[in-house]
Amino acid sequence: MVAWRRGQRVSRRGKRTKEQVQALPLISNATVNRSTIKVLQRLFTFAKAEKAVFEDEPEWEKLLLAEPVERVRELKIEEADALDDAMRVDYEPFFDFVRASGMRLKECVTLRWSEVDFGTRQIVRTGKGGRRVVFPITAAVREILFPLQGQHPEFVFTYVAVYGNKRLRRVRGQRYSLTYTGAKTAWQRLRASSGVANFRFHDFRHDFGTKLLRDSGNLKLVQKALNHRDIKSTLRYAHVLDEDVAVAVERLAESRKKSRSKPRKAS
Repeated sequence: MVAWRRGQRVSRRGKRTKEQVQALPLISNATVNRSTIKVLQRLFTFAKAEKAVFEDEPEWEKLLLAEPVERVRELKIEEADALDDAMRVDYEPFFDFVRASGMRLKECVTLRWSEVDFGTRQIVRTGKGGRRVVFPITAAVREILFPLQGQHPEFVFTYVAVYGNKRLRRVRGQRYSLTYTGAKTAWQRLRASSGVANFRFHDFRHDFGTKLLRDSGNLKLVQKALNHRDIKSTLRYAHVLDEDVAVAVERLAESRKKSRSKPRKAS
């Protein structure tokens, strides 16, 4: 099963010839791990909880394929400006919220008004793994969300249809709730028109985590803000503290130097 999955290629929308399909890259080791080995491991765990006994259970850790360390990409000031300049007006609130919240793509797209409470200044919803997630509505976030009220009865983020579509019952100029696929397409077009390279949508989350840690210096705070179950996931951002460590070490060295330079009494 694992060998079969490793031979599959990344899927793309639209029809393709056999040659075009063969030119697509193979799926990543991380995808293979999540879609096969981890699934089988959970199946075994469930079976054991139901009193099943396995004489030769696989050694799961040895079966996992090697995965590269996930990179942490930060958005540069000039890149942020380029994105802003190329942004469609109706998508501005969505992308502003993405950058201000650090939430995942699906979490942002599916955000409902029932989860937004301006009174308590909180967004409360179910996050990854079915856990309750609370995100604060800061002044910046409120400035993004508050004007959007009334655009859609259920969902927070919308877009304006540029073209009409009778089959989909879309009317040109009308607002509709943003979809996962629509948001991804909008991002791909925005990235291409802005000229920002080597930056994925998920990197907005990395950018948020990196900047928050640099500003606060608090890993536990960043873990909570990003809704990480394990602090190990947050540790990927720890590199931003290297400069702080260097400054602290230099400060310690300077204090010792001053201490040693003071005149000493002869014994």
